[in-house]
Amino acid sequence: MPEHTAASRLRLSGLCFVLQILTILLFAVFVRYSPESSLGLCSQKLNCSWRSQDLGFQHPRFRDVHLQSLLGFGLLVAFLSRYGPGSVAISILVVAFAIQWAVLIQGFLYFFLNGKIYVGAQSMVSADFCAAAILIATGALVGRVNPVQMLLLTLLGVTLFTLNEYVLLSLMGVRDSGGSLTVHTFGAYFGLMVSRILHEPHMEKRKEQQDTGHQPDFFAVVGTIFLWIFWPSFTSATTARDAAEPWAVLNTYFSLAASTLATFVLWPVLHAEGMLRMVQLQDATLASVAMMGMAGEMLVTPFGALIAGFLAGLIPPLGFRFFTPVLRSRLKIQDTCGVQNVHGLPGILGSLLGTLLAALATADAYGGRLELVFPLVAQGSRTAPDQALCQLSALPVTLLLAALGGCLTGAVLKMKGLRSPPATRDPADTVLWEVPEDGCNRRVSRKEPATSTLV
Repeated sequence: MPEHTAASRLRLSGLCFVLQILTILLFAVFVRYSPESSLGLCSQKLNCSWRSQDLGFQHPRFRDVHLQSLLGFGLLVAFLSRYGPGSVAISILVVAFAIQWAVLIQGFLYFFLNGKIYVGAQSMVSADFCAAAILIATGALVGRVNPVQMLLLTLLGVTLFTLNEYVLLSLMGVRDSGGSLTVHTFGAYFGLMVSRILHEPHMEKRKEQQDTGHQPDFFAVVGTIFLWIFWPSFTSATTARDAAEPWAVLNTYFSLAASTLATFVLWPVLHAEGMLRMVQLQDATLASVAMMGMAGEMLVTPFGALIAGFLAGLIPPLGFRFFTPVLRSRLKIQDTCGVQNVHGLPGILGSLLGTLLAALATADAYGGRLELVFPLVAQGSRTAPDQALCQLSALPVTLLLAALGGCLTGAVLKMKGLRSPPATRDPADTVLWEVPEDGCNRRVSRKEPATSTLV
């Protein structure tokens, strides 16, 4: 359908132009660089939940988090043979716009002073966290939304993410340095709810995308390596630091190691062929950090981090075997990349672990770190049980905002002018890359003609 393809490309081009011009104008009016002489500006005058003000440390921190968002999350969908390469391009598009929009939306809440938004490495780290949550949400939708819909999802998703983050971190005083709730849980269930609203009965007749073939494991290998390298920096990016080694980094490494062994333990048991793919190790890596996101900066202890990581590593194999079929058949939710198993459930368990550790927090156990990890408890404004109750209450708040926001976003994306017609060559019109006409068949020769669509 050449007319439809041409119209779709013009629609995408026009939307990108409008959004970019809009952000340029808003940046020109509101955004300014943070004064170098005001290192304590955020904590003194701005409503800011990001605590470390050492810009000399923040720049490498921003670099690591940014690489994690682009290379770690960006390669997560590249294992899908039909939509992998195009989905990587979509991931870059999402990150490019999400960072700009997040700087503005978060800036009005966290970095706004005298009518201006002051940006620096600190605000860019915050924007990258937001972009990561949106990338997680897109994992549930790969192959079923077009680029225009993905941009609109990013526009609304960034706004909803910031609202949820502000309620949790600023209003409720929740501690979630690695984003078990704000990033992983919100992103997963926001994407799943959008997927549910976009469900179309005729799609059930098609093969599920995750069952139609995979790219060679090269992308999964690269993505997993980057996750291992940069996850500790990601989970500790917003933690307060002292002279000692940060607990978040150590806890994350222990959790990563244990989750990998858990995959080797469970996968051969659940699958008769006993063949373990690199993408399964990638899922375990993600699950372990989703579980350790909230508890990473807390007193988990090394053996506790190993236990948490091992339990997290069991979730993806069990989830893909038992939970995903239920989502598909009973709840009518298509979860292309399994974000429920890799981010959603581990994020929920991570919030419960953080709640338990908050209830057990004492000045004797934490020493001087108590003021860094639980400042309200150290100041006497809250007791440890009160802090634990706030941590626990954050879970239903996040799920509620993700569900309501997903319904709203799904309704917008389902508008007639945005949907792709069912008569297109492939109903999952998100391919941006040249792939073989029968791209899902791994036996197709690379010499066969290739096509490219953008609808």
